[in-house]
Amino acid sequence: MDFLVGLQLAKHEDKRKRKGLLLISLLVNLGFLVYFKYTNFFIETFVDAFKLFGQPLEISTLNIILPVGISFYTFQTLSYTIDIYRGKLAPTKDVLSFFAFVAFFPQLVAGPIERASHLLPQFYKTYTFNYKLVKNGLLLIAFGLFKKMVIADRLAVVVNQVYGNPGEYYGLEVIVATIFFAFQIYCDFSGYSDIAIGVARTMGFDLMKNFDSPYFSKSITEFWRRWHISLSTWFRDYVYIPLGGSRGKNYRTYLNLFIVFVVSGIWHGAAWTFVIWGVIHGVIIIFEKALKRPKQKLLALSGLAKQNFSANLLFTLCTFSIVCFAWIFFRANNISEAFLLISNMGSFDNASSLYHLGLEPVELRLAFIVILLLILFDWFHRKYGALKWINQQNLAFRWASYVLIILGILIFGIYGDLEPKEFIYFQF
Repeated sequence: MDFLVGLQLAKHEDKRKRKGLLLISLLVNLGFLVYFKYTNFFIETFVDAFKLFGQPLEISTLNIILPVGISFYTFQTLSYTIDIYRGKLAPTKDVLSFFAFVAFFPQLVAGPIERASHLLPQFYKTYTFNYKLVKNGLLLIAFGLFKKMVIADRLAVVVNQVYGNPGEYYGLEVIVATIFFAFQIYCDFSGYSDIAIGVARTMGFDLMKNFDSPYFSKSITEFWRRWHISLSTWFRDYVYIPLGGSRGKNYRTYLNLFIVFVVSGIWHGAAWTFVIWGVIHGVIIIFEKALKRPKQKLLALSGLAKQNFSANLLFTLCTFSIVCFAWIFFRANNISEAFLLISNMGSFDNASSLYHLGLEPVELRLAFIVILLLILFDWFHRKYGALKWINQQNLAFRWASYVLIILGILIFGIYGDLEPKEFIYFQF
């Protein structure tokens, strides 16, 4: 449908016809997305609403199989027709290239969400073997596998134990599990992105960067410039700006931001927990926008005179704490369990040893060590660029780095002896 709509958009200059064609693309794409992903959510919400008024309904949900990655490739193909409609992209007549763009296997199921203007022209080229690209791509794949198999899947054991039994854990147990989930989802998703970008790079294709050390952010606004970049920029260009962006009065800007983050929450999953997660981020960003110069004002309130190391650390820790609090709703099975976990988090009297969270003592210590290594690596990567820096070293150092990464995956990776896990974002 999008391929045909793109060709028709190039043939017509009449605004009404062009809007009609764009509407067809929007209805087809979003119609499929709503049916597969949100039909049961709407049914359950409808039934729950009647229960509140004492009128239980006997309506069952449908047995719908969700196509893997539908949220990602739906947004990817929408960018194609919208950019043609806006005059930013010429439609392709090359059927093979178009469908290769839609179904490009490295990033098909979990992104990055590529723009047609960036990825589609790359299918017109002829590629030859490039040793440098293959080497860089394989190194990036190794980094991604390390994040996923050594860090994310190890932390998942504790996270699943606590969030699967929310009434049994308290205080530090819930806090540690929540922090572990923050790093689990980061390593899981950025690890997938690294693998996807690396696989594409070995074949000569360039995919956009999807993460930029988000947990070093000093505000929620900055966090969303660094987290899932392909999605946040998509919402900016195709939702926020068409709504009016920040061009109108303040209240309108705040409303636009709020809508974007509610939609972002719904995009992540058909549950009210995801909506609340989006609302939390939206409200904080509106608050930061309203302050205009939030860092300077918060510095004045905290008594710190300028943005030195202490101030930056304070902002980073505050931002990370807010992000972790929002992650509770993202990870919890439902709203009641999310609030139960928050309630239990403040109760330290009933807490027991962290060694009862599913990991053996050695494995738990290793979990803390790999988190620390990840923080140091991200700091180093932001400052020097890890891939670039490694490639600038001598032959012995480079190969020692490659061997250490591979040995780390082979020795410390989770292969099912604890609990194998698929990529988190496959469900979206």
